[in-house]
Amino acid sequence: MIYQKLGTSGLAISQIAYGNWITHGAQVDNETAYACVHAALDAGITTFDTADAYSETRAETVLGQALRGLRRESLELCTKVYHPTGTGHNDRGLSRKHIMEACHASLSRLQTDYVDVYYAHRFDSTVSLEETFLAFSDLVRQGKVLYVGISEWTADQITKGAALARELKVPLVASQPQYSMLWRVIETEVVHACEREGIGQVVWSPLAQGILSGKYAPDKPLPQGSRASTSAGAPFFERLAGQWLRSEVLQAVSKLSSIASEAGLTLPQLAIAWVLQNPQVSAAIIGASKPEQVQENVKAAGVRLDPEVMRQIDTTLDGLIERDPAKTG
Repeated sequence: MIYQKLGTSGLAISQIAYGNWITHGAQVDNETAYACVHAALDAGITTFDTADAYSETRAETVLGQALRGLRRESLELCTKVYHPTGTGHNDRGLSRKHIMEACHASLSRLQTDYVDVYYAHRFDSTVSLEETFLAFSDLVRQGKVLYVGISEWTADQITKGAALARELKVPLVASQPQYSMLWRVIETEVVHACEREGIGQVVWSPLAQGILSGKYAPDKPLPQGSRASTSAGAPFFERLAGQWLRSEVLQAVSKLSSIASEAGLTLPQLAIAWVLQNPQVSAAIIGASKPEQVQENVKAAGVRLDPEVMRQIDTTLDGLIERDPAKTG
């Protein structure tokens, strides 16, 4: 495993992070979830990513149970706030009330006194940035949050948030955007804004919702048990995966397999290694429904791809890559 600093902060994280969106508390049983977490630990992963809204808060609970008894100082535990966690009108968003209550609830579910990175899961246009960052500031001063992050914010939102964070002495150090060979919307604006502000990228879905795993064949039924075939109850995931389940995309992805093979990698390893080539990416988040997936995908850590391989990937995916920064969030 490779460990590197998150942005310009002093926090070192594992280059491969383990995330439990969709899986824990939903697609896999708890024993399998525990096995995946321990496979991650055995592989040197120390950075774990979750969110209060994942599987209606169950994902945090499962992760907390899986990590129970481990030396807390050896882990970087990250969670998020914004999406609904209840039916009340204050059970969502980035108001001071919801942030404070959500943080305390997350700490309880995760069985910890603090989180290393607390993300604003989306931008909340209904609440002033001052209110949001004052709440984050208080949590930092209380020692319940060590660093703050944002997820799927636009470059302009990041710039404004970073200015306020500096004023309030809030360590805003992480951005968590979607990023993959197919989805590159952060490259033109978000990455540059974050670089100016010393914010590192911890990217989600480097496999493009599993499309870059190679398991989906063009003009064939979805494999039984695959994420795209079993994501009932997760319409957001279904929408994301659905945009790539087109014959022309899957045909191009099938051609990437030979590029991966020539590089001595599996297709998932190639996809994860690709996002890590971006010098502004501090870590890539992987998910897993079985321990073997963790064991294989962590091998992408530290891989350097030849420029010719990068060129071949771009040529193969030409015309299919989404780059529009307006689609952030």
